Order: sequence, then structure tokens, then C-alpha cells
Amino acid sequence: MSDRIDEIESRLRDMGAAERPVGDSGPGERAPVEPGGSPAPQESSAGDGSPSAAQQPEPALSPAEPGPDPKPEAEPELEQEPPAEHAEGELRVPDGYHVLSGGVDGRRAVGVVVSRFNGEVTDRLLKRALDELEEVGVPREAIMVMPVPGAFELPLAAMALAKTRRYACIVALGCVIRGETPHFELIAHEAASGLQLAAIESGVPVAFGVLTVENREQAEQRIDKAAEAVRSALEMADVFSQLRASAAGPLH
Repeated sequence: MSDRIDEIESRLRDMGAAERPVGDSGPGERAPVEPGGSPAPQESSAGDGSPSAAQQPEPALSPAEPGPDPKPEAEPELEQEPPAEHAEGELRVPDGYHVLSGGVDGRRAVGVVVSRFNGEVTDRLLKRALDELEEVGVPREAIMVMPVPGAFELPLAAMALAKTRRYACIVALGCVIRGETPHFELIAHEAASGLQLAAIESGVPVAFGVLTVENREQAEQRIDKAAEAVRSALEMADVFSQLRASAAGPLH
């Protein structure tokens, strides 16, 4: 009877070994070998839900980082024109019109009013004006020089000389340099408007040779303005002389 029981148990063990999965081989049991001698790859247990290494998805490639933007081509620099400045120009009057034009005539008496303020500059202005008068032929005895304290007194002095009727024109020379207060604007404005008023009320040409500048360097670069003022005064005096002469008769 015991032999029969042993035989049944032996068959049951054989049947259980045949049904056991390959992955559940116990200790000492080898995994089945594929033909060629290399062991067959074992699949991981389906119960843990994680794919095997062979089934792992490849990591997504990160997009290539954009490189630096290409530098735009430099545009060629345009040559900048110098700022326009007040400059003497030529005026052409069409044919067929009467033209009353003056010239620089040295046969006239000239009055010069000059400011002593900023004397280092006004001294050079006066010298330049006198040199120009001599160059155009005005004799020294026909020139009256009248110094005044500052640019503010120039209009009154010009008016006084003009009312004597002894001078064909007046040249006003001075220098006003900007400072830290509004004093510059007040003096420059009053000097300009006062000299214009002297010319309008007296009828005698008054040339504006007053420098209104930011600093002494600018003043030194504009000393020739004195010569320009002399020529302007003489030209206007000549025009007025011709006008008075032509007023006596009809226009031709």
C-alpha cells in the first residue's frame, strides 16, 4: 500500500514540474538554453508593471538650442552736412528794375562806440575795425571813437553821435559772454534792440558789431565781425546818400 502511495506522489511531482513556468525555476535549476548555447532572455515579471530594459522608450531628443542671431550688416554712415550758418550771399535782381545799391566809400565820417567791458576782446574788435576803416580809405581825422562802460550803454552813445548829424554812420562794438544768471539775455537783448532803435529814430545807419557768445574762445574766433560791421555801416551810408540825391528828381 505504501508503495502505491509513493508512486502516486512521484507522478504528481512530475506533473507539477512539467507545468511550472520557466521563470519560476527554483534554486539550482537553469534557464532554458536556446540553440547555439546562449541562454534565452528572461522576461521580467508581468506583475510589477514596469517594462524591461529592452522595452524602455528612448529618451526624446531635446531640440537644438537656437544659435545667436546673425548680426545685421552695418549700414554705411551718411556724411552729415555742417549746420547752416549766417553767411553773406549774392543777390541777383532781374533786369529792367531800378536798383539802389551802396558801396564802401571811404570819404565819409564814421563814429565808433565801443564797450570797455570784456576789454581784452573789445580792444581787439576796435583795432580790427580801425584797420578796416583805414583799408577802405577813411582818414583818421574823420573817425570819432567813443568808449562807454558796457554793452548796455552802447545804444545811448550811438544815438548821441547820430543826432549830431556829423557822421554818415555809426559802428557799435562790444562783447557779452554768457554767465550763470539771466544777465546775459537781458544785456544782449537791450543792446540789440537799443541800437536798432537809435538807427530808426535818427535815420543814421548803426552797424551791430556786438558779440554775444558762450565763452571767450568763441569771442576770439569772431574778431572779424568788427570788420564786417564797418563795411555794413559804410554800405548803408552810401545807399542813404544815393537815396537823398535821387529824391530830388524823378526816377530814370
